[in-house]
Amino acid sequence: MRVFIIRRFLFLIMAILAATLIVFALSRLQGDPRNVMLNVGYVSPEQWEAWGEDFHLDKPLVVQYVIWVSKGFFQGDFGDSLKTGKPVLEMVRGFAPASLQLGLAATLFVLLTGIPIGVLSAVKRGTILDAVGRTFAVFGQALPPFWLGIMLILIFSVNLDLLPSGTRGHDSTGFFDKLTYYIMPAVTLGWLASAGLMRLVRSSMLDVLDSEYIKLARAKGVNNRSVIWRHAFRNALIPPLTFSALILVGFIGGTVVTETVFAWPGLGQMTYTAILNNDFPLMTGAVLVFTIVYVFAVFLIDILYAVIDPRIRYT
Repeated sequence: MRVFIIRRFLFLIMAILAATLIVFALSRLQGDPRNVMLNVGYVSPEQWEAWGEDFHLDKPLVVQYVIWVSKGFFQGDFGDSLKTGKPVLEMVRGFAPASLQLGLAATLFVLLTGIPIGVLSAVKRGTILDAVGRTFAVFGQALPPFWLGIMLILIFSVNLDLLPSGTRGHDSTGFFDKLTYYIMPAVTLGWLASAGLMRLVRSSMLDVLDSEYIKLARAKGVNNRSVIWRHAFRNALIPPLTFSALILVGFIGGTVVTETVFAWPGLGQMTYTAILNNDFPLMTGAVLVFTIVYVFAVFLIDILYAVIDPRIRYT
């Protein structure tokens, strides 16, 4: 197990370094960052050189990359936002709670719908319940999130006046009043992932239900509930576990469309605003933070794999 963890940790370091290199290279494809930072008309040569010294842009690209990575990793300094003047890491911390709350709400929706529907669809294979479950998955994978969010607002906010259409509901009083602000964004963000999880759970369950040891358990007279949940579901858990664990991380960093539609003040909307404002330090810092969180999540999932199935430790 120790060798497995060390090997996976080395892969983690390599993945993070590769991600930083890609982010840095993409940020330089548009040329000198000063062309974006100083997009205000005429700039004197003195100001141009001063900005180059401040951001180390007068040095070779290799040196710029080393300085950028070392400051970001060891000092937590990703620079200051050009729009607000605040440190990038401070802004990420300020917007992160909103994205985390929305991600948790969407993950809860995914788990409460994708797993039960997937299990039920597999157990009731070929019935009307299976058809309903597969229809749920088809619609979830076919409807674009931006269109789904707009339709939910149009139906439940504009026409029926049942749910609020935006923000986090800080001004509302009571737990259930605040909860209503999460329903439509969570469904919009989570339906696609729920459809994918449902299909994955259904496929894994069908494979396990057709295995010999499940047939043996049924032949021994084990009741149907124990066969499904104690034998079949536990052995079909690993593929959905990967998907489920990555869902939350993906939600935290990939909520740009949903947060924009619902005016949700999270990391997605922050990144979208940074792109509109050509806020170069905030864009690169946010992308790098998202990447690091995602890679660490994959590392933890690998360790969890090895705990659940010891055979993986030797692969």
